[in-house]
Amino acid sequence: MTARGENGVRRRLNYRAGGDLELELSWYALTDVGRRREKNQDSYVTAPPVFAIADGMGGHSAGEIASAAVVRRLAELGGKALVTQEDIDETLGDAVDDIELDAGDTELGAGTTVTGVVLGTDAEPTWRVFNIGDSRVYQYFKGALSQITVDHSVVQHLIDTGAITEEEAEVHPHANVITRAVGFNEAPIPDYTSLALIPGQRILICSDGLTKELTDIGIQHFLATEPTAEGAARALVSHALENAGRDNVTVVVIDVHAVGDVIDTGSLAGSGIEITDTAPSPVPTGASDASPSDTPAQSLDASADATTANAPESVKTEHTAPDQPDSDQVPCDEDADIEPVILPGAPPKSEQA
Repeated sequence: MTARGENGVRRRLNYRAGGDLELELSWYALTDVGRRREKNQDSYVTAPPVFAIADGMGGHSAGEIASAAVVRRLAELGGKALVTQEDIDETLGDAVDDIELDAGDTELGAGTTVTGVVLGTDAEPTWRVFNIGDSRVYQYFKGALSQITVDHSVVQHLIDTGAITEEEAEVHPHANVITRAVGFNEAPIPDYTSLALIPGQRILICSDGLTKELTDIGIQHFLATEPTAEGAARALVSHALENAGRDNVTVVVIDVHAVGDVIDTGSLAGSGIEITDTAPSPVPTGASDASPSDTPAQSLDASADATTANAPESVKTEHTAPDQPDSDQVPCDEDADIEPVILPGAPPKSEQA
């Protein structure tokens, strides 16, 4: 595991160096090896304007080497006045060279997912979201959760083509196989999405060690009920571990408090959430059927009841055509998925549809 940067509480940042627009952000990153793995092959960077996670894969220490190489390179963009899409492409390309040099010849090769956000280059405040693989970026805003990234995986391709359903994907034997990665001597090809940067927004970046153990409803619950970025990160990781912790678990939670003169004056009560018990209620586990969203505006009218009931309906973000699985090239995690554990008292998965 490699970490670059530090956590921040209500930090004032310029949206663009030399500009007048200031942001106020809090962020918190947390990682855990989990309960099944011997090594933590996840890495992360929190060095504004860059926030990202890399989930390594490969035999022995190859995955750890790959994720570390990506995070080290991305950390070099920290503190820059402007980070463009071309900067990210070049940085990830350099990381591929580093992986080949550092990992050497390995039986399974060495590679990693990467996903994250950077402060955008548009005149209007935006996040530029990027991803390769099956680590994810989510947005929680005004009671609604939206998945912003689209997985590059065999099961996602099968879902996109109508070959299998969301329910069948949860138990598919190729659930761990991804169709894009950074490494394996291939040129990295990220997907990019622009997302409005607005007060009251909460961003979650996570490895699949989290989404293996919590449904979108469970993720939404903790993002909605924890008042701080640190509290949300700790709750998410803790419950992922309680629900089996089959993989390394890494999260970065970012809260947007203010954008220029526009300040988030909302509260948990203001979003329609009533908290009567400080102990979190049991939540279901595994993956849910929420689809990605490409703008926060799509979640503005969502009922606050969605926080504790069903995941909100959303619209898919634009992305490149689904990858065609290639059995000779796609990397795979070391262990096959098993059915997630459901916390006592949680509703059956069949009732969440």
